[in-house]
Amino acid sequence: MQSKDLLLALESLEREKNIKREDILKTIEDALISALRKHLGKTAVLSAKIDTEEGVITAYQTLTVTEDVTNPEMEITLEEAKEINPEAKIGTEIVRTLNVDDFSRIAAQIAKQVLIQKVRGIERDNLYKEFKPREGEVVTGLVRRFSDRDIIVDLGKAEAILPYCEQIRKERYIHGGRVKAIIAKVLNQTDFIDVKDDPVLSKYKSAAYKMDKGQRGPYIILSRTSPDFLKELMKVEIPELSDGIIETKNIVRDPGFRAKVVVKSNDNKIDPIGTCVGMRGIRIRAVTNELSGEKIDLINYSNDAVNNIVNALSPAKVLSVKLTDTEKKQALVIVPDDQLAIAIGKDWQNIKLASKVCGWEIEVKSESQKNQEGLEAAQLLQKTLADVEGIGPKIAEVLVKSGFNSIEKIAALTPEHLATLQGVGEKTAEKIIEGAKKYLAQQEAAEDDKGNN
Repeated sequence: MQSKDLLLALESLEREKNIKREDILKTIEDALISALRKHLGKTAVLSAKIDTEEGVITAYQTLTVTEDVTNPEMEITLEEAKEINPEAKIGTEIVRTLNVDDFSRIAAQIAKQVLIQKVRGIERDNLYKEFKPREGEVVTGLVRRFSDRDIIVDLGKAEAILPYCEQIRKERYIHGGRVKAIIAKVLNQTDFIDVKDDPVLSKYKSAAYKMDKGQRGPYIILSRTSPDFLKELMKVEIPELSDGIIETKNIVRDPGFRAKVVVKSNDNKIDPIGTCVGMRGIRIRAVTNELSGEKIDLINYSNDAVNNIVNALSPAKVLSVKLTDTEKKQALVIVPDDQLAIAIGKDWQNIKLASKVCGWEIEVKSESQKNQEGLEAAQLLQKTLADVEGIGPKIAEVLVKSGFNSIEKIAALTPEHLATLQGVGEKTAEKIIEGAKKYLAQQEAAEDDKGNN
């Protein structure tokens, strides 16, 4: 069967779909054999070949020459075989050329459907191979349609998904409008087979299947909320980031509202924050505008945990930082009274982002709150000490003011040390220490009784 249309179709598929000619030829041959089986039987030994020079498709059936034919799909009589090849003998194989033009309409349709399916499969594989290495690349596409709250974006060669969970909440997208995003993930059908233990894939699965409509991937997932998207946008506006002179150490975002970016300079002569901001803020403003006004706090990287915490709470001013638990990474930060609201931020936004970006659980208190807590703690301690045998209210006040903030500390003192305090003689010091030890012993006995009961 000769067809110039076949050659034109091969060239078109190779050029437009980026599908190799060899793959298409193999697909057509397989489709032809599949259609022939409808006529000649499932066990028939068939083959097909396409002459790409002439556009001729030829099909063959291999048969064994026998005296008595028991399986017409695989056997042929000697008489019939000699019509094909006069030298045919019993037990030998003979190849018969089939008339492809005699295909019925149904058989031709089957071949066409097989070809379409395989071409789609090849096209899917090629798209996956093309876009998989582009994960992390920023692309621009057109809003093609909406699937519930998810958005289908036309990238030219393929359609991508911008799931609702990857959209900036306060943004509104219109049909035909341009949208810039990062390629977060490129997934194929097998990636979704078992997603139970992968929260990221589970998040994307429903969005992918809703838009797919039986196409079976590949699924190109876009994101405008990813920290990497902000990082790539900054690289475009700040050449020093692309060149490696400045690097981003960490990025956290509340997409569309606020972000914190830790930057480090690899050149002592270059200020990383000033370089990122640019002349009159032109560089960072360009990034902010692309993210619908998202405020970006630039933080200078430091190897010191305290400095990192101070910088992370920007724009709030910090008075002091106490690392309360280094193993659990917990810290207490004291700020001026007028900076408390700024440090915490609207809906606790600033302190949450600061905790994430520096990796410490931060508790913020104002100076007044800290002083009030200190006063209340001192009063409580003074009251407790006053009840200890040998101390009394006046001595308790002297002890608290002198910095003895626990009964354990007092019990561990020597009379000579304690007698140096104003109003405390050596005998009084001995009574105080004896009373403190007695108090602790009573407390320990009470704890033991409580445990036994």
